[in-house]
Parts: sequence; C-alpha cells; structure tokens
Amino acid sequence: MPLVTAASPWVLGSRSNQRSLLRLFCFPYAGGAASAYRLWAGALAPEVDVCPVQLPGRGSRFREAPFRQATELVSAAADGLRPMMDVPFALFGHSMGAIVAFELARELRRRCWPAPVLLAVSGRQAPPRPSPEPPFGHLPDPEFLREVRGRYDNIPDEVLAEDELLQLVLPALRADILVLESYPYTRELPLDCPISCFGGEEDRHVSREDLDAWAEHTRGGCKVRTFPGRHFFIDSAREAVWPALREDLSPWTTVPTVATATL
Repeated sequence: MPLVTAASPWVLGSRSNQRSLLRLFCFPYAGGAASAYRLWAGALAPEVDVCPVQLPGRGSRFREAPFRQATELVSAAADGLRPMMDVPFALFGHSMGAIVAFELARELRRRCWPAPVLLAVSGRQAPPRPSPEPPFGHLPDPEFLREVRGRYDNIPDEVLAEDELLQLVLPALRADILVLESYPYTRELPLDCPISCFGGEEDRHVSREDLDAWAEHTRGGCKVRTFPGRHFFIDSAREAVWPALREDLSPWTTVPTVATATL
C-alpha cells in the first residue's frame, strides 16, 4: 500500500505501512473528535490502516467553523479524503458519524469516485426513520445541555464544571446536533457495498427495527449485531465490537495463500 506522504487535516493518526491492505475511515458521534478512535489502531488487524476523521471545529481543527448542514459537511469530507482513497477503504461511523459515512458513500457514487468496500454504521437508525425525540438544537445553552445529558450522557462532569472548557465543546456539539436535525434524506438506489450494522441492546434511541432497516440501503447484504450497553456501547463493549469489526473487514485484509507446487 502506498504511504500517505502529505498530512491531511481530515485524518489524525493514520499508521499506514507496508502491511496495510485497507484504510478504515472512522467518523465520530455528535460533538466527538478523532480522539474517540485513539485505541482502535491497536485493536484491529495490522493490515487495517485506521484513519480517525477529524471534523472542523474540534480537536486539532477547533479554530475552524463546524458545519451545520449535512450536505456541506459530506461534500467537504469527500474533497478532503479523496487523496487517501487511492487504495481499498471502508467507512465506519457511530451515531451522527453513521449518517456522515452513509451520505459520503452516496456522494462518492454520485461523483463516480472510488467506492468503499464496506459501510459500517453504529448506533443510528436507518434513514429515513425519524428520531423518536423532538429537536433541541435551537435551545439556549442550559436547556440544550440538559437535553444532551438526558439523552446521551456523554459530556463528562469535569467539562460541565469548567465553563472555559465547556465553551470550547459547545459550538461543535450544537453544530453536529443541527446537522442531524436538518438532515435532508433523499431516496436513491441502494449501495453496492455490504453494510455492517452495530447497536446497543439497551439503547433507548435506536431499536432493533431501526437497525434492521439499514438492509434497505444495500444490494451487497446487511449484517446486524447488537452488543450489551446503551448508546455508547462502542466504548463500554469495545472488547466485543472490535472482533466483530475485524471479522467484517477480513475479506479485504486477508492475504490469499498461494499453494506451492511439489514435484
């Protein structure tokens, strides 16, 4: 596999090497950064080049304005990641990241660019199934944060207690929620690549029916798995999630064995 010679602001911590056979672009959940996948490189097969995607407005790109519209975000991501799509690649996204990964796969098809070998979606109902709860991205900060904590419980207490730190997190988090709430799904032909779908058994926002509905978006087959845990089961049950993802990626990370003829 060719090495990535130029640093990209869209990817943090790629470990591309001569053993890599596949790149895995990982998209974070709302308010999340590429650091959400900091442990994944060591957990997946050495043949997988884990590429955590850094969206504008957080982490190393916190000075950039975050996107508030899904179409603009996906278009920019396609442009930014295209140089790294010179080899086989897969897409993974959790929660909001699942929608971004799904729409990116469709945007690449519209542009007649390389397609992912696999789309892996996690913790998100399949489009166009609606969210079971009302929009809240427009609410003032106190009410907005209360809704985030009540629905997802993913803002650490130390962040809430430190106003300066909170002000760094809020813009990207609110922008991401608005991305989801304004997401303009349009019906298109199903994707050709297979879809792997992961869900939390206690996730009250995403039902098994929501996960099964992802099968409508592919002609390549859809595999659905659930794991113990709530919405952020990819952290609490990661020791089960990682082997499942390794298995799903294995068709593209296994080097065929060439039999040696004997006389």
